[in-house]
Order: sequence, then structure tokens, then C-alpha cells
Amino acid sequence: MTHTFLSPTEPVAPEGLLTRARGLPVPRVALVNAGSVTALAGLREMAENGLAEPILVGDPAKIAAAADGIEWDISGLRLVDAPAAAASPAAAALARTGDADAIMKGQVHTSTFLRGLLPRAAGLRDDGVRCGHVFHITRPGDDRPLLLTDAALNVAPDVETRKACLGHAVALARILGIERPRAALLAATEDPIASIPNTLESQEIAAWARHAIPEADVAGPIAMDLALSSEAAAIKGYDDPVAGAADIMVAPAITTGNVLFKTLVFALGACAGGVVMGARVPILLTSRAQKTPARLASAALGMIVAAARP
Repeated sequence: MTHTFLSPTEPVAPEGLLTRARGLPVPRVALVNAGSVTALAGLREMAENGLAEPILVGDPAKIAAAADGIEWDISGLRLVDAPAAAASPAAAALARTGDADAIMKGQVHTSTFLRGLLPRAAGLRDDGVRCGHVFHITRPGDDRPLLLTDAALNVAPDVETRKACLGHAVALARILGIERPRAALLAATEDPIASIPNTLESQEIAAWARHAIPEADVAGPIAMDLALSSEAAAIKGYDDPVAGAADIMVAPAITTGNVLFKTLVFALGACAGGVVMGARVPILLTSRAQKTPARLASAALGMIVAAARP
């Protein structure tokens, strides 16, 4: 049974994003624990659409069985023998040596996947750099994205982590051609009040951003209705460049971001591609529940971010 609030509209990968990606060099994408039908099928979709050159990392026997299951001839692809927990460190090594341009999650728990990639010992992060996940969300029939951070990686981000997430989202927006991104630091109210601590934190981040990220307009704290609706902003007397025009939303915690992302996807039929930024290569946190359009959008984002790295 399907709930009446769920949209019958199928998501569509934004053509503008795919077109931008297809003009770039095809990245070598290391699929971590590639021995599952779902993971391999997703990577094959990316490869067939010119968005990835596959590298298969994991147990060779399981990879071969999964490839047989989807009738994919992988004899010409690079295969790295690194079963179970060894797969993520092996992918990190490929990225360190310049043999992989992006890393993608396969049949592996997200925590295990990231433990092999994000600690300093993995060698994929510069000192002091914090990683953040950014969703690129588009609604059917409209390629204009809403970028959302962080709905998948940082569970309870402190002020410094949210600053980093904001910075990553602004950087991605500018890579995508949004010259002056408008970012909303989400809260339950636009009034900074002590009983809702993240409103005070958002006020602090917004003040910091005026000097640290002068290429963006940042408002916070700001409620979601004000970020999306100029009518709501006018009624409430909220005058800010971000009002009704947000390109970026910064969630105060993962639960808020995750609920918002899934609401847009399941209730609106939106397409959500995502990428982890801050590491030396883009990291794709694909999910078994993602359909083809979201996987293609994620691949395109990875391609765009990889090409933008110095």
C-alpha cells in the first residue's frame, strides 16, 4: 500500500546537470565492495551513460557472480582484490596514488565505508578540512537545483562543521554556474532565542559568512517557509536577499536534513543526487533505494566535482 502523501511522479535526472558533466573527462570510479547486483547495476548505468570508468573493488568471486547476475561482461574492467573491510582502504589507496578520480559506495554499511576513507590515516583529507555531504535536488520539469547539506554524513554538526558544510555547498553552487549563491541556515524560527540553540549558532555562522564567504548571501536563522516563499517573507516582514530564493539549505542536524530530503523525493517526486565534498576525490554515497535518475545525478555531480579539483 502506498501512502496518499507519496507522489506518483517518477524522478527525472536533470538534463542540464547531465549535459554539463558529459563535456568533462570521464572519471575513474572505484566501487567499494562491488560484489552485489544492485551496486554493479548502478555503476553499469553510469558507465553506459558516459559518466564513469568503472574500477571494481572487493571479493573477485562475489563480483563475478554479481556480474553474471546482470549479464555484464566485466572482463575488460580493472578489478582490485580487497574483500570485506579491506575494500575501503584499497579504494583510498587508489585515490591517493591518482589511480581513481572518485569513490562510490557498494554493498557495504556506510559507517564501514567511510571509516576506510575519512580518517586522517587514509590520506584523503588535508589537515583541518572537514567533509560534508551535499544533495543536488531538482523537481520534475525544472533543472534549477536546491542544494541541501548535511543530510547524510554529519550527525550533529557543531558550528565549525556547519561552516564547512556551507562552504562546500557554496563551492558546488558556483561550480554549477550559480554566480552568487543564496544560502539559508535552517531553524524553526528566524528569531535567535536561547531556548533553540541552533538559532544562536545560525546567527553566528551567518555573521561569520559575511566576511569568510563574501561571494554568497547567507541568512540565518531562517525558517523554511521564508527561505522558499517570498509571499511568506512579505507577510512576516522578512527582508533579505535569500528570502523566497534560497539556492542552498543548511540543516542544523542530520535528522532535519534527512527528513527534508526524503520529503522532497517521496512527496514531490524530486531527483536527489549527492556527493561528499572535502576529501581529495568526490565520494558517492549511493543507496539501494535510489532509482536510476538519482544514481545518474550523483555520478554527474562526482564528475563535475572531480573535474573542478586543481
